[in-house]
Amino acid sequence: MIKDILTNKKLIQKLAKNDFKQKFAGSTLGVIWAFVQPIITILVYWIVFDKALNQGTQGTKAGISAPFVLWLSAGIVPWFYFSEVLSAGTVVLHEYNYLVKKVVFPINVLPVVKAVSSLFVHGFFVLFTLLVYLLYRFPITPYILQALYYSCAMMVLTIGLIYLTSSLCVFFKDMAQLVNILLQVGIWATPIMWNFDAMVDKIPNWLSIVLQLNPMYYITSGYRDSFIGQIGFWEKPGLTLYFWCFTIVVFLLGTHVFKKLQPQFADAL
Repeated sequence: MIKDILTNKKLIQKLAKNDFKQKFAGSTLGVIWAFVQPIITILVYWIVFDKALNQGTQGTKAGISAPFVLWLSAGIVPWFYFSEVLSAGTVVLHEYNYLVKKVVFPINVLPVVKAVSSLFVHGFFVLFTLLVYLLYRFPITPYILQALYYSCAMMVLTIGLIYLTSSLCVFFKDMAQLVNILLQVGIWATPIMWNFDAMVDKIPNWLSIVLQLNPMYYITSGYRDSFIGQIGFWEKPGLTLYFWCFTIVVFLLGTHVFKKLQPQFADAL
């Protein structure tokens, strides 16, 4: 599977660009909508939690405090990518069913196309978040480079999940609705709007462990470590090892199921 992805990297790049453009084809503002919606979402959360609920500043394990909008944006930007790619990737085989039915087309690249397509918006929001930090005059350190590592880690995790969900969705169409429900639950099960470090002493130990088993906990906390906490991923060897073991298992399982069901895709679609 990995060999096929590397062999068809130019095809993936071309399809990803077309996929990004087609999302907003026909609308007046076009691709601008891809950037407007997440910005509005951040503003709404900022107004509700910072202004209405008076959350103020948020602290980290390293003892560094940051304004709520900076703390929020560092955690929610990776979630935007994860939720968008997983939601769209689950139905990718239905969306590109005309390619799936072509005998000579390498359909195993389609889940990767969705992951690459969303990188355009994700890259923009990482830079946008960095700009907001500069406007707040918050110190930027070399730890910010870790965002590239966490982005790659999240992409590998997401692609593995898409291989699994997209192949199952061909035969179980309710999978798309199930994924969307899990994402709605996931945004609250992941410490994005609430501070895990501030609440860890107030929740049962077993619940703390369960919450950290969520692979997106590793990603969102990693982004905050990069932008705010100044903590390297190598300083969290246990979590890093767990995340990559989990991700590798998901990737192997997803690609195995995809390849096993692939001969039946054309008939089912």
